[in-house]
Amino acid sequence: MQENGTLVDSNVLLDIATEDAQWFSWSQQRLHQAAENGLVFINQVIFAEVSASYHTIEEIENRVPADDFIRASIPWEAAFLAGKCFLRYRRSGGTRRSPLPDFFIGAHAVISSLVLLTRDAARYRTYFPGLRLICPD
Repeated sequence: MQENGTLVDSNVLLDIATEDAQWFSWSQQRLHQAAENGLVFINQVIFAEVSASYHTIEEIENRVPADDFIRASIPWEAAFLAGKCFLRYRRSGGTRRSPLPDFFIGAHAVISSLVLLTRDAARYRTYFPGLRLICPD
């Protein structure tokens, strides 16, 4: 298990990178607060989602530097939990196409005792009720 800290969801990083008109300020402020309060993490899923906005790996490495964002591998236990939560989602009528990355991210935060910084809290609250979130009210 990693040290406690904050796992930063890709939507927060993309808000900052794109200077999103609605979410830039909120995301930037919350990320800054998280960094002041402790370690800040990303995982392979978050890196992959954010990398779609860049042409080269060097570009994303410059925007999400390893000195600022600890690269944390998704624990095997988190992959198992993600699969179980995704199955529950599918059995309750959820669509197949988009949410699996969110389940990996939520499970990683739960298993590693990390707070999750995200602006899309609904699915995390439903499938990971004990997960500590930093999210809009």
